[in-house]
Amino acid sequence: MTTAASSSGIQQLQQVMARLRDPDSGCPWDLKQTLTSLIPYTIEEAYEVAAALTEGDPAEIKDELGDLLFQVVFYTHLTAEQNWFDFDAVAAGMAEKLIRRHPHVFGDETSSTDAEIKARWEQIKQQERADKGQTHSVFDGVPSNLPAVLMATKLQKRAATVGFDWPDPEPVIAKIREELEEVEAELHRSERNQAAIAEEVGDLLFAVTNLARHLSVNTEHALSSANSKFKRRFQAIEERLREREQNPQQLTLAGLEEEWQAVKQQEK
Repeated sequence: MTTAASSSGIQQLQQVMARLRDPDSGCPWDLKQTLTSLIPYTIEEAYEVAAALTEGDPAEIKDELGDLLFQVVFYTHLTAEQNWFDFDAVAAGMAEKLIRRHPHVFGDETSSTDAEIKARWEQIKQQERADKGQTHSVFDGVPSNLPAVLMATKLQKRAATVGFDWPDPEPVIAKIREELEEVEAELHRSERNQAAIAEEVGDLLFAVTNLARHLSVNTEHALSSANSKFKRRFQAIEERLREREQNPQQLTLAGLEEEWQAVKQQEK
């Protein structure tokens, strides 16, 4: 397939997409895809973009962004086939939304601080929800299938817009201690109730997420960083043990903890 030299990158990609979906000569796999069948691939591509951004390799970032962009092109090709809307309509709608939500840039308003801009942004979003008839709950418009940590943050932010929020981190820390005590109370019952324990652990995680929000910490990034640190340190333990012709299974918990502390000291 050839494309005109004057075609933009997005036009070329759309032409490729059209060829893939051609009923007579297209790709069998692409032809059988639907709006819902693509969802797992989109989520996977988003995670791969995040990984590339974390690694910081420009070539890898470019490649993964292209994969994610193709998902958007695929979806909008499918919606255009159903005469709903096309890629240009999505892009134009996004541009209009950004202009509407930035009156301090495109309008006459003079918001300058982050707090003022954030407050105005939330006011505009609330008005948008009202215009759509979503006025029954402060949580209207929050997707029900978000990952749990992201959902918790979204719900907390929405509740905060109507004043249901602590003014600073200290009460949140007290709440975490309270929730931890409730977990411990369940553990000390004569008969263990696993469902009750799970509920209390959920409350604890929700409170910790709230603390991260109050401290302007991205919970997903913080936990991802902690995961990477744990993996790095444990692999260092494995390497130390290999040098001594040992493996982790041969050590007691106390022995592994001693190795862990040694690795931590090496990082300082």
